[in-house]
Amino acid sequence: MNQVPRLVSVLMMLTAASLYGCAGHQGSDHALQQASADFQKVKEDSDVLRGAPKDVIRAGESLARAERLSTYWGSGADVNHYAYLSSRYSAIAREHTKLMLNQEQLAKSELERQRLQLELREAKLSSLQQRGKWLEEQMVALVTTQTDRGLVMTLGDVLFDTGNAELKSSANRTLLKLVQFLQLNPKRIVRIEGYTDSTGDAQENLQLSKERAQAVADVITDLGIDDARIQVEGYGDQFPIDENASERGRAKNRRVEIVFSDDKGFLGSKR
Repeated sequence: MNQVPRLVSVLMMLTAASLYGCAGHQGSDHALQQASADFQKVKEDSDVLRGAPKDVIRAGESLARAERLSTYWGSGADVNHYAYLSSRYSAIAREHTKLMLNQEQLAKSELERQRLQLELREAKLSSLQQRGKWLEEQMVALVTTQTDRGLVMTLGDVLFDTGNAELKSSANRTLLKLVQFLQLNPKRIVRIEGYTDSTGDAQENLQLSKERAQAVADVITDLGIDDARIQVEGYGDQFPIDENASERGRAKNRRVEIVFSDDKGFLGSKR
C-alpha cells in the first residue's frame, strides 16, 4: 500500500521535469531564432562585411555552435549562451561599421574643405581689382530679389537631401563665390535664413530650417569668414514663397536665403 503514494510522487517529479525541459527548449529556440535573424542582417550588409569581417565571422561561428548544440536534449543553457554570443558579435559588427562610416564621412568632409581652401588661395592670386569686379557681377546675378531686408540670394532645396541638413557638394561653388565676395567687402555682413515646406511636424521643420542655415554658416566660417559677420535664423514652414499644395511649390519653399547688408554693414531687420 505504501508504494502508491511513492509512485504518485515520482510521476509528479517526472512531469515537472518534462515541463521544465519544454520551457527551456522554447527559450533556447527563441534565442536561436533571434541570433539567426541578427546574423542574417549583418552578413547581407556589404558595409558590415567590409568594416567588421572578423566580428561577422565570430557571429557565424557562435551561431553554428548554438545550432549544433540545439540538437542535443538538455543543452538549452549552452544553446542560449552561444546564441547570445552570436547576437552580441552581430551587434558589435554593426557598431564597428557605424564608426567606420562616420570616420569615412569625416575624412571626406575634411578633404572637401581642404580642396575648397586650396581653390580659394589660388583665386586670391588673381588681380583683386579685376576679381572684385567679376565677383560683384556674379553676386548680383545670383541675387534675385531686392527686399526691405536687403539683397537676398536664394539657395534652393536641391542643395540638401530630403530631410537632411548636410550640404551637397554642388553648393560649394556658390558658397565659394559668397566667401570671396565677403573677403573683398569686409564691412558687409549676412543673415542666413532657413525655410521648409509645411509637410511634417512644425517643430521638426523649425529645427531642420535652423540646421540647414547653420550648415551654410559653418562652411563660410570654415573658409575664413569671421562668424561675427554671420547671423543665423530658422523659420521652419513660415513665410512660404509658393503654395504648399503642389510638389513644385513645396520645393520652392524648401530653401536657404542669404540676406546681405549694405556696403557699410547695415543689415535690414529680421522677419
